[in-house]
Amino acid sequence: MSFITGLTRMWLTRTVQPFKFKNEYDQILPFAECENLGIYVHIPFCKSICNFCPYCKVLYSEELCERYIDSLIQEIHLTGGLHTKKKAVTSLYFGGGTPALVAGRIKEIIDAVNEYFIITEGIGVELHPDNVNEEVLQILKDAGVTKISIGIQSFCGKYQNILGRKKIDTSAMMSALAAVSFETVSMDFIFALPGQTCDDLSSDIDQAFSLGANHVAIYPFIDFTFTESPVSAMPRKEKRELLDAITKYCLSKGYSRSSIWTFSSEPDANYSSMTRDNFLGFGCSATSLLKEQFKINTFDVESYCERIRSGKLPTSLTIRFTRRQRMIYWLFWTAYSTKVKAGDFEKFFGVSLKRMYGFEIWIAKRLGFINEHGGTYEMTLKGAFYYHYYENFYTLSYIDKMWGIMRKEAFPEHIEL
Repeated sequence: MSFITGLTRMWLTRTVQPFKFKNEYDQILPFAECENLGIYVHIPFCKSICNFCPYCKVLYSEELCERYIDSLIQEIHLTGGLHTKKKAVTSLYFGGGTPALVAGRIKEIIDAVNEYFIITEGIGVELHPDNVNEEVLQILKDAGVTKISIGIQSFCGKYQNILGRKKIDTSAMMSALAAVSFETVSMDFIFALPGQTCDDLSSDIDQAFSLGANHVAIYPFIDFTFTESPVSAMPRKEKRELLDAITKYCLSKGYSRSSIWTFSSEPDANYSSMTRDNFLGFGCSATSLLKEQFKINTFDVESYCERIRSGKLPTSLTIRFTRRQRMIYWLFWTAYSTKVKAGDFEKFFGVSLKRMYGFEIWIAKRLGFINEHGGTYEMTLKGAFYYHYYENFYTLSYIDKMWGIMRKEAFPEHIEL
């Protein structure tokens, strides 16, 4: 896997140099010059730990959680106060962990963000199915939340058992969602589980929309080396057939495809914290992507709080992009939406996409990965699968290695990928 990603990296960046992350940080972040800027806030606390989840999380402790939220709000002030004018941002997303465990303080966090930023496209919060009750939903809505994403994973008992999840009270969920409305109600599912079929997934999707969702996300199972999940990855041929089948099923039902694995039943329903040109991340493990750099916060909650108490940002590692590296990062995450607009690339980098990657575009067309329509490159079903397939390689070669190290070391000296 690392061989494939390494060759791709060298070809597309035109250098043998690896991605070098160093233990350094900027106390002043140049986000004011960034357009299409999003904000992500990480809440790492969970009442129980799912063995398949790779994200930064710890068991809930009320005392530690309160200290963490105090530190989180202080980090927002440290960063936001760097510039005198309010900055427009596309969105604010809360992920985890289980953000609903701090539902009573969500408004405090949003108010801190609103002191320095103008949120133009709404506020989203991830929820565990247990959190979907009228009381929690009303607290979130009153705080200004406009979108929710519920981590269902599967309604099927077989897969709930495989993932260590309990049965979902769908009647209570439907009642709560009917009582408190949101602009977007998304439900997340995992695909490519052992023995999973298109009928299994289509049943999950149908049930999601019948319960009140207007958006679904079907994320692939990835077997991270540092998780304790006993689940094995699905073979490539079966995975491609399953992804193609469920995509065709959703399109046949009239759902619109908004990314590689998200579909919506309403035109304005969307939920994604990923497809942003730039973003600021607050909290443990949160990342910030700016024009010329990418930085990641420490994964250790105590170290995070201690760094904030000292009046410093909790940055653990930073990479200074070469121009080509930044282009690849932009292309990789923009392609997540299944479309890349040449005009957007030229606006961001000041040079045409064809000039920089004309040969690669020609190859992608010849292989049947993309079609071009008026300067927009759109993935075919085949292209979408191979994007997913490469994203799996990328995740295991880069993200798995980085997160594995950072789970053990609060502030590593350096990492090369």
